[in-house]
Amino acid sequence: MPRLGVLVTAFDQGGMIREAVDSVQAQTLLPDRVLVVDDGSADPGSVRVLDALAARSGVIVVHQPNSGVSAARNRGLAECADCRYVTVLDGDDRLAPEFLERTVASLDADPDVLGASSWMRMFGTAHALVAPPGGDATAFLARNACPATVTLRRDAWAATPGYDEQMRSGFEDWDFFLTLLADGGRIEIVPEPLIEYRTAPASSNVTSMGRRSELFGRLVDRHSRLYRDHAREALVALDALSSAHLREWELAALDAPGLALDRASFGDGGMAAVVRVATARARR
Repeated sequence: MPRLGVLVTAFDQGGMIREAVDSVQAQTLLPDRVLVVDDGSADPGSVRVLDALAARSGVIVVHQPNSGVSAARNRGLAECADCRYVTVLDGDDRLAPEFLERTVASLDADPDVLGASSWMRMFGTAHALVAPPGGDATAFLARNACPATVTLRRDAWAATPGYDEQMRSGFEDWDFFLTLLADGGRIEIVPEPLIEYRTAPASSNVTSMGRRSELFGRLVDRHSRLYRDHAREALVALDALSSAHLREWELAALDAPGLALDRASFGDGGMAAVVRVATARARR
């Protein structure tokens, strides 16, 4: 029985999908199966790349009509029915060589770990280290706490309805993690940047932020029992995020002496933040 499969989703990503598959085939722990699910690519260059990948030894490419990334992930996970673990990878991202070895070790070490991922290194338009925390369901109430790239226990996915195929505007991975963890278990995060996350202004992760409040409201409605049962944890976590963002603004304002302090938000600590910045500036 294959122990480990890797599922790479693809849609009109040209040579980026080749980079994703190359990173999978360069792992220190090689997977037993590499499956590319093409979600209806129509770009001729992308189709040529997919055809070339299909000719590679150890790579299987399956095609489906364009149905969205959730449908592509579910298709790939269903195809990997004989795998114990399946890693989900978006076709425009890449894995550092140790990703599979480290995430599989986390799953092997503890049966309560239903998924494992890692920190990320952004590249492309922006370059930054991203350190998601992982955790149990309560850690996912205020924000998504795991990258979309994750190694899952395949039977844990099978015990859920899967990724929601109607969610095509973003947050489908956050929604799935809330479903996965609703009855227990946790997601472990390896504290190393083993995911190379490609950034671009038009990426769905960026464009969906324009609708963040609306999409978050839908998550609360969809997982109302979880939010109701853990309302205190969710509210405290949201307030902690707000306070952390204000503190980051303070630090940025101290490094930008020309920034006017002529407006302050009310009721969220904004006035106190302005006072602290003005006081610190006056002492310089």
